[in-house]
Amino acid sequence: MVKQTEHFESTSYHGVSIWTTPQQLIDKLGEPKFFNNDGSGKTNMDYSCITNEDIFFTIYDWKEYTPLQMDVEYNFHIGGADNIDCVVALEELKKMGL
Repeated sequence: MVKQTEHFESTSYHGVSIWTTPQQLIDKLGEPKFFNNDGSGKTNMDYSCITNEDIFFTIYDWKEYTPLQMDVEYNFHIGGADNIDCVVALEELKKMGL
């Protein structure tokens, strides 16, 4: 099970991502921690999440440079401490139907 957290730590992209829509993320995880959907920055929406195993990770769009359409799939990066944490996070997100 994945849930959002107020906790934050630095993460890195390790080649793990998930294709989903912004609306699907909102439906499953709630409103993102950061949501400035105007295309002006490197990200439009960011999540800080944790698994039941206390693996911290982030989910974010990367360099779309355009406002996200809520029902269009995008490649969201999963950031973590290492590749294994990112893969575990991806598997947990898939279990949630993402």
